[in-house]
Amino acid sequence: MAKYHITVYGREQICASCVGAPGSKETYEWLQAALNRRYDANDFSYDYIDMDEEPTSEKHRKMIEKMEEEDLFYPLVLLNDEIIAEGIPNAKKIFNAIESS
Repeated sequence: MAKYHITVYGREQICASCVGAPGSKETYEWLQAALNRRYDANDFSYDYIDMDEEPTSEKHRKMIEKMEEEDLFYPLVLLNDEIIAEGIPNAKKIFNAIESS
């Protein structure tokens, strides 16, 4: 069983405040590659949640609602259900969150 669960919420459309940044799906793929290079890949499981599709669970529906109500930027990255990055994720910040959890 994975020690860490990474969830990325995003959309095909790039966040209006993140012009020039990679898309949510590209960020999700980059994050997987970066974490698997730095850490044991078996320690991680991943989910990508498309905000424009019907949520697969109540938890995802609530997070999408929260993102829209609080104007959170996407992609939004969660580590074990805690927000660790939004908009343009910073690798160092994500690594620090993992290492301090």
